Amino acid sequence: MAGRPEILFPLLSALTELEGVGPKTAKHFEQLGIEKPRDLLFTLPQSGVDRAVKASVQDAVLPAVVTVEVEIGMHVPPRSRGRPYHVHVRDEKLEFRLVFFHAHGDYLQKQLPTGQRRVVSGKVEIFDGQAQMVHPDYMLPVDRGAEIPAFEPVYPLTHGITQRVIHKAALSALDRVPVLEEWVDPAQKKKAGWPDWGDAIRAAHSPAQLSEITSTHPVRERLAYDELFAHQLTLGLARATVRAKPGISSKATGQYQSRVLKALPYSPTNAQTRAIAEISADMEARTRMNRLLQGDVGAGKTLVAFMALLIAVEAGGQGVMMAPTEILARQHHESLVPLAEDAGIVLELLTGRDKGADRAAKLKALAAGEIHVLVGTHAVFQKDVDFSDLRLAVVDEQHRFGVNQRSELGAKGKAVDILVMTATPIPRSLTLAQYGDMDISVLDEKPPGRKPITTATVSVGRIDEVVTKLRGVIAEGRQAYWVCPLVEESELSDKTAAEDRFKRLRAALGEDVVGLVHGQMPPAEKDAAMAKFVAGETSVLVATTVIEVGVNVPNATIMVIERAESFGLAQLHQLRGRVGRGDAASTCLLLFQDPLSETAKRRLSIMRETEDGFRISEEDLAIRGAGDLIGTAQSGLPRFRIADLERQSALMAVAQSDARKLLADDPSLSSPRGKAARVLLWLMEQDKAIRLITVG
Repeated sequence: MAGRPEILFPLLSALTELEGVGPKTAKHFEQLGIEKPRDLLFTLPQSGVDRAVKASVQDAVLPAVVTVEVEIGMHVPPRSRGRPYHVHVRDEKLEFRLVFFHAHGDYLQKQLPTGQRRVVSGKVEIFDGQAQMVHPDYMLPVDRGAEIPAFEPVYPLTHGITQRVIHKAALSALDRVPVLEEWVDPAQKKKAGWPDWGDAIRAAHSPAQLSEITSTHPVRERLAYDELFAHQLTLGLARATVRAKPGISSKATGQYQSRVLKALPYSPTNAQTRAIAEISADMEARTRMNRLLQGDVGAGKTLVAFMALLIAVEAGGQGVMMAPTEILARQHHESLVPLAEDAGIVLELLTGRDKGADRAAKLKALAAGEIHVLVGTHAVFQKDVDFSDLRLAVVDEQHRFGVNQRSELGAKGKAVDILVMTATPIPRSLTLAQYGDMDISVLDEKPPGRKPITTATVSVGRIDEVVTKLRGVIAEGRQAYWVCPLVEESELSDKTAAEDRFKRLRAALGEDVVGLVHGQMPPAEKDAAMAKFVAGETSVLVATTVIEVGVNVPNATIMVIERAESFGLAQLHQLRGRVGRGDAASTCLLLFQDPLSETAKRRLSIMRETEDGFRISEEDLAIRGAGDLIGTAQSGLPRFRIADLERQSALMAVAQSDARKLLADDPSLSSPRGKAARVLLWLMEQDKAIRLITVG
């Protein structure tokens, strides 16, 4: 791939080449993430100030920024230190004052000579019944009044950068904007009424009114689309690279799948059947599968994943299922054992705990093809683990498995098909942003027989009633979780909160009834406490959020979440999903402490209204914003400068289909529009994509 296109050199040069930017100012700009003229171009004004000239201050609703022509009157220097310097001025209808603190009188006498006319612009407020403008932003002779912009853009600032500095630098960067060929699909551009890129970037930096700063304005929308389109092109190229490597066709025969389906006490949901068919078609194709299986708590992902693993075995190969932690790997193993017995295949577990002869025997059997499906932690990646014929890797993803790890996994087999499972319903826009390189199957129905969970909010003041209710539930032989809040980020106080609640519940319910799990415990102790609860030896498990993921105890029917207002929506939803797994009716009690913020009220009421994880995730996105929702740093979620994932999800979907279509029509990006798209990738610094475009 040729290096950076020459046409972009002026935008990718040093910031110090811009007007008014020396080395020191450039350092300040770095705080805003601005290191090159291109970064400055994509840092758009957040709002604007109306500085159109008015006849008089009297015509404005104060306080407000006003621009008026005035006649300069008397100067009143301060009577004592620390007092302000006043200059009396008069516009067409009104006399008011200009006020200066720490002023140099001789400088002001020169700038504002009594009897002359000036155009002043700044914020006017009423003080002691009189209008005053403190430190005007502009004071110019009338013949230079036109230098004041009628509508002045307001940029995000940082220490050492003023509006004037950034405005001047932005104008200087705009002088460098080259004419670029169009990369947007002409039909899309026409339908949306978007300007050319150069016109859009110029207009975005010189808005004439506030409405031009909204994300729905064609100028802003076009620039947001460019970012989304570049991102989707990158993901599309990653997807094409995976697909370009020949895969192995794994054709299902149904011999094992049919046995499992026959043994099931219910029939799969339509969503499960549809997902299995999509996966089956992918695995049979000669390209490598790269699919995301997205399902809500309890939507039956395990069955779908197991069917996929059986397809690999039916085709004469092996499958592996990876979990992020040992406790989850064990749990997957336990839930799959009965299914493996129904199917009549060999299933084994491999974790870091396997040592010596035991481990050696497993590895030997694996290499010989005697183990059909292996379940494990990342221990299955170690150098000495060899499969006889690995066809499929199922990854239980806890958001810690990005594009890079997905490709690493493929290295274990010749051309492994990959299925990533996620239990966190993610809004469609974020799914596209994060997993745009994958094909997606969604499980959006609950299997039959899952009872709805009753969710109620209870004030902390009524905690005794809650304990009484628990006593009744335990007497019936049921179990409950009691989740303690995460106190201010410090793990020590979480531990204290959990231990304190543990002591109180033991006193109220009985010594042997209550177990405890928190983040500070040694793993072995934690596993033991979990195991006792799973086995039903303890009835109540007091825990910090370590139980959020995975744990399956069908006999647990009550989930108490203490200080529920301090948890995020997705977390509350995941925690609630720990109950309602058996055939008894379940309850989730959200204990809150007044006063509640508006956001907390909204979160708790959404939890009461719905159990639909996808709806909850959309609400969560609206409340918190994209970065928070996934924790941007480790999510592989791009940081966009202009695009707004919450409000522009529809735009992301258009960008994805457009990028995929362009790559289908022109895989090497060598047509005129393809070449323009290459320039866009350089402009958006999508280095990964640039590396993926093969030389051409």
